[in-house]
Amino acid sequence: MARRLVESGVRFVQVFPPLDPSFQPWDNHSNLKNDLRKICGYVDQPSAALITDLKMRGLLDDVIVMWTGEFGRLPITEGADGRDHNRHAFSTIMAGGGFKAGHIHGATDEFGYKSVENRVSVPDLHATILHQLGIDHTKLTFTHSGRPERLTDPDVTGARVVEELLA
Repeated sequence: MARRLVESGVRFVQVFPPLDPSFQPWDNHSNLKNDLRKICGYVDQPSAALITDLKMRGLLDDVIVMWTGEFGRLPITEGADGRDHNRHAFSTIMAGGGFKAGHIHGATDEFGYKSVENRVSVPDLHATILHQLGIDHTKLTFTHSGRPERLTDPDVTGARVVEELLA
């Protein structure tokens, strides 16, 4: 369905796994082993199929596929069987849209707690995605509470386009 939407000209498609009101698939504060196995069973093959399908049809060059979550996860348990949020490191998969294929960028410390190599901040990631969409992140503004704001606010965050991610 996502591919068909793209083919019909829809410019932004957000895909969620099947939702069950009793099952919140990604915020694994508990029951990590069972819930993660369950949700991966729902999304692994369809995610790979979408990328393969877009590539076979020549759409992957123009479409950015971004697979990410709200935060990284701590490398230690929370309670008996969960993991809490980690604001110091996260993983994202980028495919198509001019991003390097098969590229692994950055690394965490030995414990998996904090980014230590080729760190990409959230504002950097936003700046890079906007760049690939043809938008200059330093000029993009929007009105919030009556004043102009910028998504990446490079004067404050130092946000930059991460050229190393681009093909």
